[in-house]
Amino acid sequence: MYKLKPSCELEGELFKNVFDKTPDYIKNLDLMNFDNENGFTFTLKREHLYPHSESNPEGLNLLEWFANYSKEAKVSTAGIRGPQNILYPQDTRFPINLVGIVLATLAKALVARDKYNGKQILKLAGSEVRYNSALYLDAIARIQAAQGIKTLTPKERKTIPIWLASFLAFKLDLLGGEYITSSHGISVKTATKDLNSQGSQYLPEESLEFVNKIQEIFDKVEKDGSYEIKIAPKNDSLIDEEIMTKLNDGVDLYVEYLKSGVAENLDSVKKMKSKLFIESVGGCAYRTLSRVLEKLGIQDKYVWNNIEEDPFFHSIGKYDTDPKGNKVFYDYSVDATVIAKRPNGESFFPVIESLHYDRILADYPLGTIVLITDPDHDRLTVCQIESVGNQPALDEYGISYIPLDDKRVLTIYSANQAFLMLMDFRVKQLKSSGRFKNHPRFMIKTTASALSWDEWAKAHKIKVVNVPVGFKEIANIMKKVELQIKNNPQGEVVVDDVFGNSINLGVQPRLIFGGEESGGMIMGSEDMIESLAGRKAIAMREKSATEAIIVASSLAAKLEEENKTLSEYLMEIFDSNNIAAKYDVREDIAYYNESEPDIEKLKQAKVEGEKQRTKNDLFYLSLAIAVREGLADISAVRKVLNSAFAELNFDDLKSIKFVGDGTYLEFSNKYVEIRPSGTDAKTKAYAGGENLEEIKKFSRVLGNYSGERTELHRELIREDFYNKSKDTAMEYYLQFVEKDANNEEFVIPDYKF
Repeated sequence: MYKLKPSCELEGELFKNVFDKTPDYIKNLDLMNFDNENGFTFTLKREHLYPHSESNPEGLNLLEWFANYSKEAKVSTAGIRGPQNILYPQDTRFPINLVGIVLATLAKALVARDKYNGKQILKLAGSEVRYNSALYLDAIARIQAAQGIKTLTPKERKTIPIWLASFLAFKLDLLGGEYITSSHGISVKTATKDLNSQGSQYLPEESLEFVNKIQEIFDKVEKDGSYEIKIAPKNDSLIDEEIMTKLNDGVDLYVEYLKSGVAENLDSVKKMKSKLFIESVGGCAYRTLSRVLEKLGIQDKYVWNNIEEDPFFHSIGKYDTDPKGNKVFYDYSVDATVIAKRPNGESFFPVIESLHYDRILADYPLGTIVLITDPDHDRLTVCQIESVGNQPALDEYGISYIPLDDKRVLTIYSANQAFLMLMDFRVKQLKSSGRFKNHPRFMIKTTASALSWDEWAKAHKIKVVNVPVGFKEIANIMKKVELQIKNNPQGEVVVDDVFGNSINLGVQPRLIFGGEESGGMIMGSEDMIESLAGRKAIAMREKSATEAIIVASSLAAKLEEENKTLSEYLMEIFDSNNIAAKYDVREDIAYYNESEPDIEKLKQAKVEGEKQRTKNDLFYLSLAIAVREGLADISAVRKVLNSAFAELNFDDLKSIKFVGDGTYLEFSNKYVEIRPSGTDAKTKAYAGGENLEEIKKFSRVLGNYSGERTELHRELIREDFYNKSKDTAMEYYLQFVEKDANNEEFVIPDYKF
């Protein structure tokens, strides 16, 4: 019936749903045949721009696709993402499709050629395990080759993690890279993450360059009736697997980097008696991480689960009922920290539950640490098997857990908790070696991350730079710091955070940690990291679960020596650093079922959901912008919020601020951030503070609010101001990004590898 063979009954149900909802004209499309190993040409026609109909049987509705694609390019935090037709990837009704990827790749290639006319351009292309990744990678490489761009790919186009693609873009001084992933998103979603020459994800202005180029192509199609796109042969000499093979996919260079930082001394790990359990969700991590661990000489300290590469992610996060109990295919994603509610109101971890750890971990001893990584291997979730007798202490400190049997529980640490332990341990390593004092230290974190990180940093005299959500925002601060160090090596480095604070980081500062509450982190090195052509960086540009796993392994070895659990270590950190804001929560509000196989229903549900999301966002955002522009004060905001939410108390609200992609409410003993997805019909409500039940209530109530304007809200905020507040916020965001920006032009070097 269809080319792909389902691995299980649930995947078969997904395939059937997609097949049944795909019209025949889509099934019969034959626009580009990448099975043809020879070079060929795809002719983009005027008819393709408009909807399919009896009078326009060649219609692909590309104008509508492009309108949505360009909208997302302006706000995307992690690549231009969306669902695809997993069985028929030429289906342009979906945000991500073969035609769209061909157009975007061509546009990026044309922009690069314009900038570096006459130069040999090198880029990297890689992917994880998602549906159609091999096809998209092949298309990207062959289109770039047709435009004279040399593309490095792993041998046989095999998978690599996103952090390795990013690392190599910087280390090898490439113009950038294309990486196919949607991180821990649902199985039918995918994306192209565009990496620039720094190995960082594109900022909006970089995305707009190629979006404008697509518009130019469409204008030519409208004028001339057609536009020819060349696809190079599969074995074109500009598609190079030899360099990556010679470099062992970059593993050797990455191990060298780790040994200069978090992996400089792994003696304690090598002496460990217990084993660490690695959950390789989707299987992508295994191919690369296993080689890294072997090179470090610690491969025998780990056991693995789910090492086979599988685009259905071994059914992890997949259910045959939705949260309301309706019989339908439903995907919770593979984010292990997601908390959902059953129809009876009971909270549970749907992703963890689908891993069946009560059975898989049945024979593992108390103390076993479980490290869960996602399909593109950049995020990490940390868990541990502990005694059921520890439950009272776990409850007191807000540590989540699920029962395994009558004697054991599995603790599940939020990234806020896990990363606090890792950064604390790293500082202890540096202090014990006497090197901590060699440089002033700082941290870059997203505003949505834990208040406990700020409190801990203050106790250790570590400066904190808060940024909007998204690792490209963290990388942007790194580049600003590096520019100042380069221009004035003995001068004090000063940067602004997204709250508007000017922060003096000192002379020759070093990054101790960069990360976000969604599970991504990086640590800086003592010496500046140098590319082959001599560019310097204080840290890498993408989060890396491998780096996190190495630090977690060293911490595990230390705790084994001391006969301590992770929970005991976390409690010690809270107590010894006098951290008051021990608790953190996140409320995820999805306004529609992303797994809906009928694209027309999906689009409509998303549109309606986006309206709800935007109303929720504007209710808070307009208040923050009004305060910023001096049209309201905090006492007026307190009155509006107290009247809107009778069950909450805002009397101790200290400030309300726009923080680049959300609205941040600062209280005397807690914070709440309401952040709308820029690309989907979702809202996230984050909170942290001293009282767990209180922050749960605030995040739930504020996150789920309809956004309906109250009488007091309308009195305070004019209608025209309310309607313009989103555009005003974007102007403020761009000012933050561009202030003191490192806009040094990339120079293509003489390549010698």
